Amino acid sequence: MEEQKEKRGFFSRLKEGLTKTRESLSQHVDNVFKAFVKVDEELFEELMDALVLADMGAETAMEIVDDLRDRVKTKRITDGQEVKSELADLIAEKLGEETPTLELSGSPAVIFVIGVNGVGKTTTIGKIASQLEKSGKRVLLAAADTFRAAAISQLEVWADRVGCEIVKGGEGADPASVVYDACTAAKKRNVDVLICDTAGRLHNKKNLMDELAKMYRVIDRELPGASKESLLVLDATTGQNAVSQAELFDKAVPLTGLVLTKLDGTAKGGIVIAICTRLGIPVKFIGVGEGIDDLQAFSPAEFAAALFDFTKE
Repeated sequence: MEEQKEKRGFFSRLKEGLTKTRESLSQHVDNVFKAFVKVDEELFEELMDALVLADMGAETAMEIVDDLRDRVKTKRITDGQEVKSELADLIAEKLGEETPTLELSGSPAVIFVIGVNGVGKTTTIGKIASQLEKSGKRVLLAAADTFRAAAISQLEVWADRVGCEIVKGGEGADPASVVYDACTAAKKRNVDVLICDTAGRLHNKKNLMDELAKMYRVIDRELPGASKESLLVLDATTGQNAVSQAELFDKAVPLTGLVLTKLDGTAKGGIVIAICTRLGIPVKFIGVGEGIDDLQAFSPAEFAAALFDFTKE
């Protein structure tokens, strides 16, 4: 019973957080279904334009509409609302069949967190650490963003708030050396999860991307038996630019998952669909608020249901 209440609470927050995106999608998609009584090729063409306007991107929108057209034909659907329901189901499938989870096997498990400045990376680390600590994991944070003193102090605040340990270097220290010290400490202290913060990479700067790859190699060398998650934090308000960022970062470090923040502050939540469809990298967390519990594990089915304002039982 308590678990069901918690799930309903998560869904309510998700639905509320996606209000701007849902209104944007509804404005474009619902107008199409209102304008067309007959389910025909003109409806599909208009629907594709609507999905592009909802920030899903031309390539993704075309793929979705092509698949939708095939389904409608196979099932002989003639009602517009049934087409809309099929669209929601199709989008859920594009997002993935199951809720992606963190790989935390090995001792310790490592979560390597990257992203440009301003996306909410440090906050994301703090919230993930909080969730892991509550689940009984012992967490160690590595403050490897040494370019900004504020980044180190912010992570210290989160470590204190969550109740976990932190390894840090001084401002301007070699980030790879901080990661090395953190790996050493993780082994000595027998922690369950090591979470590494990194500098706000300017993803078009080769030297910074090379440094990112160097830190990852240190982890590989020092913790060869550890499972490794490489999470890229993206600001959902950047829209299609988020896809470009993910493509570039994936070349420097093999990404295992994405975290999309600030979904509650944007009408561009359709970018989630574009990212999953085009890159094949699972979204593992989404941020739909400022609270410590507003970083949610990403559920494709719940996201699609909230996006289309369907009731989730």
